[in-house]
Amino acid sequence: MTVLAVAVLLDLLVGEPPSRWHPVAWIGSLIAAGRRRSPPGCPRVLLVSGFVLITVVLAVTATATLLAGRALALVPEPAALLVEGWLLKCAFSLRGLFDAVELVRGHLVVGDLAGARRELGLHLVSRPTDELSAGAVSSGAVESLGENLTDSWVAPLCFFVLGGLTAAWLYRAVNTADAMIGYRHGELDFLGRASARLDDVLNFVPARLAALALIAASPLAAGSAAGAWRILRRDARLTASPNAGCPMAAMAGAVGVTLEKPGHYRLGTGALPDPRAIDRALAVARWASALVLATAFLAPSLVRWLRA
Repeated sequence: MTVLAVAVLLDLLVGEPPSRWHPVAWIGSLIAAGRRRSPPGCPRVLLVSGFVLITVVLAVTATATLLAGRALALVPEPAALLVEGWLLKCAFSLRGLFDAVELVRGHLVVGDLAGARRELGLHLVSRPTDELSAGAVSSGAVESLGENLTDSWVAPLCFFVLGGLTAAWLYRAVNTADAMIGYRHGELDFLGRASARLDDVLNFVPARLAALALIAASPLAAGSAAGAWRILRRDARLTASPNAGCPMAAMAGAVGVTLEKPGHYRLGTGALPDPRAIDRALAVARWASALVLATAFLAPSLVRWLRA
């Protein structure tokens, strides 16, 4: 828990390191290299190549984190604690997520729709953004805020609590592979299938925990817990992903807006969000993040109490 506290402080105070020093970027480079070297062929060949690729990525990630752990055992404790906290911090991103959403909001507030579209596409979504309306841009930002609460915070934290730094980074490796090659079109439908399915399995519980955290946080941020619960139950299954719809639907209900990706899903009721709705969503997400962190700190004590 001390390592976790250090990691959170580093995230809030320092933020993300440059890409060339970021372990996620290193994993991404390994995935990109594997994709380039994957032999073209029939779906079966691509499926096998994708399975081999994610297996190699996970093996390299596990080896690197285990070696790092052994090396840290030889380092004086204060320095080892700082380095381990930094390694954990790089497995999640709260400040980076909130900053990216606030960048989009800032451009919308001053009427710079082109800038808001650019920031949305650069930091938060993979969909084309050039033709999006202001409401659609706001929707994309709030959707990403809800979905990435799972990917960027709740899931890495869960795996760290369960299995330490190695488990957190194995999750991050799978999630990075899913983000890069887990698409349902062209050759990626087969090459990225193993990564996508593994990501679905790993995120199943964290996504639902993130949705529950959003519901619990809603009253603390002038949101609607009842609305979040109602929209979660009604709309969570409307997304292609078995997990992404949970936090997004809960966020839509908490803030009282509709989140829509045309041709794919429409979650919630009411109008598309505006900058004020983004503010409400940020408040709900911050409170939800704090509740999840508090739960993580209390979990070991609760387990010891139950065993007594």
